[in-house]
Amino acid sequence: MSAPDGSPVGAERSIGQLFASATTEMSALVHDEIALAKAQLKQDVKRGAVGGGAFTVAGVLLVFSLPMLNFALAYGIRTWSGWNMAICFVLSFAANVLLAGLLGLIGLVFAKKAKQGKGPQKTAASFKETAGVLQNAKPHPRPEHPALPYDRGHQAIEAVARSSS
Repeated sequence: MSAPDGSPVGAERSIGQLFASATTEMSALVHDEIALAKAQLKQDVKRGAVGGGAFTVAGVLLVFSLPMLNFALAYGIRTWSGWNMAICFVLSFAANVLLAGLLGLIGLVFAKKAKQGKGPQKTAASFKETAGVLQNAKPHPRPEHPALPYDRGHQAIEAVARSSS
């Protein structure tokens, strides 16, 4: 077995190797959490789109099909039953309203499922927890090296050291 950086497990690794390993693993964790949030958001958007589509189909059905459907259905009821035409038209309208109500309920069910989706919120909470743990981790201070001359290179090294802590 070996560690993520290729060194054998149990072997002592340098601070640089540990830091590189931690940085790589943290980067992978952040990327995985972002991918998870995207996948969960995509699922919630898909549910919302299905619900919105069902609402749209219900509205279009009710608005555009009522005149033709009412006439056809009313004349069909009249032919089948011999009832008065007014009653036949009321029955055909009731059938259209019933169908639109059914499609509206389907849309409502999908809209509630999309609203209840807590995927991205769970991922965000997990990410905040991870970030909170990492903020509390402090690296050990580095000892000063008096053998190095105090020049521009030394200042750059100190700036990098401060920025990584």
